[in-house]
Amino acid sequence: MRADDLSVHDLLRLHPAGGLISFAGQRTLLLDAVAMGILHEQLVRGLGSSAAGAMLGQVGYSYGWWLAEAMEKAFDWDSPEEWVRAGCRMSVLGGLFNACASTSDSLSEEGCTLHSSFEAEQHMLCFGRAHEPSCWTLCGLQSGYLSRAVGEAIFVTEDRCVARGDAACHFIGRNRAAWPARRAAELFCYTRGRQDNCLDPTLQQIHSTLRSTERTLRQRRFALTRLAPEVGSPGRTIANSAAMSTLLEGARQLAQGEDPVLLTGEEGVGKQRIARRIHELSRREAGPFVTGRCGDLPEALLESELFGHARGAFDDAAEDRIGLFEGASHGTLLLEEVADAPTEIQTKILRVLDRGEICRVGERHSRPVDVRLIATTSRSPPARPAQGGRGQGGRQPELLRRLHALELYVPALRERREDILPLARLMLAEAALSTRRRLPGFAPAVVECLLGYSWPGNVRELEEVMHKTAAICSGDRVELGNLPVELRPALGATTPTSSSVRLLDEVEREYILAALDRNQGNQARTAQQLEIGTATLYRKLRRYRKEGARTPQPPRGPPPH
Repeated sequence: MRADDLSVHDLLRLHPAGGLISFAGQRTLLLDAVAMGILHEQLVRGLGSSAAGAMLGQVGYSYGWWLAEAMEKAFDWDSPEEWVRAGCRMSVLGGLFNACASTSDSLSEEGCTLHSSFEAEQHMLCFGRAHEPSCWTLCGLQSGYLSRAVGEAIFVTEDRCVARGDAACHFIGRNRAAWPARRAAELFCYTRGRQDNCLDPTLQQIHSTLRSTERTLRQRRFALTRLAPEVGSPGRTIANSAAMSTLLEGARQLAQGEDPVLLTGEEGVGKQRIARRIHELSRREAGPFVTGRCGDLPEALLESELFGHARGAFDDAAEDRIGLFEGASHGTLLLEEVADAPTEIQTKILRVLDRGEICRVGERHSRPVDVRLIATTSRSPPARPAQGGRGQGGRQPELLRRLHALELYVPALRERREDILPLARLMLAEAALSTRRRLPGFAPAVVECLLGYSWPGNVRELEEVMHKTAAICSGDRVELGNLPVELRPALGATTPTSSSVRLLDEVEREYILAALDRNQGNQARTAQQLEIGTATLYRKLRRYRKEGARTPQPPRGPPPH
């Protein structure tokens, strides 16, 4: 008997009375692939990818071992090699995948290329594009079958997977000595014999991993709460300012719908964080959150990145490839700086919003996609073209006009100054934790500097400054000298030079007036920040007015005593 002689017509038996189906002499259940996909999905959601992969791999291993024994008893094979090859042939006949005939032996140097893997297909339907290969059951099945048929432990892994965006799935089988030691933990679920209770080690590992993760999260939560008490509960976005509170409420409301959203604001204000928050509050929270940037690629590459391409669509298209829209299936796609996309690309994105389908580069048929789009732009809202206007002026802003129907403006950091110190303390605490150090806070001069700086790079710049500060700070708190030099002029002080030395009283006057101006004339707040009495500040301001200096108008009310 040869492996190629196996035929589904000879192996499949339907009993006349119904209710019983046999395949290769064994009772078989006719299950839709969706049923296995649901099991796959529930394990991933309940246990995480690592634990689910280990459990499904062990189930596949046990089945593969049993299948090898059943095939040995059922047929008289021409050679041991035919018995080995029969494992792949039986999987094909069972509908698990379609093997490429040229490389059907996973033990060969080239490995085994598989097409139409049911497991990769179901993973894509449930989660969209994966970060790692996801045919765990099939790897286990091949490992178990080959281990029993060859007579030694064979471990099969997947280095390319359709679920990850590759053109086909590719398996490689090696014995224990051929795999490097660093892969031992990954392959542990295949090292036990069929008679062992192979699920116990997996459950023990899951339990141990969860306990370790919970302990790490508790330690991190305690440290952040101690170092940055303004943060409150973990995951809470800092919103002490009215502008940020309004933004978060708008994000919460928009998260309940399915319409596309446009986030506007300057570079570095945190538009991606707001987009992720909308995703996490939406019904798509369990699906993928995929990001792409429209301004970094030429038009041809951007089209392939967004919509995918077919093999042979252009010179470098050696295989089929899915795009970001397909990769974000059942989830959210964030397109950054969508206004920078060429006109034709914007038109195609608009077509996806209207029709819910994409067309890969090099293909003529459309593919349905189920994606919610969130776009960002740092540009100002487009001006409406003249009535009846067409061409470049009329087409370019069409997508943005559509997106502006649901727009959220993310304020710049200088527009939400109440959030600067809480954000700075949180970012300093996170940077200190990563270096296993303790930095309790800022010196008063540093507070003044942080509040007085304009932050042109917004939240992104603040985060970079806090990481640099935590790396170079050697004391028990952050001092002015620990800050980057470009921040220090925000204090309003000047550095004496050999050609110009200003009077101390003049420097003090400019400093006080600058602080009062930043506080919009609030004398009590200014005095508190300067660590002087309100009466002292009032006397100085009265003297400055007599000297003719410009001072901000104080709020109405009796002078402080």
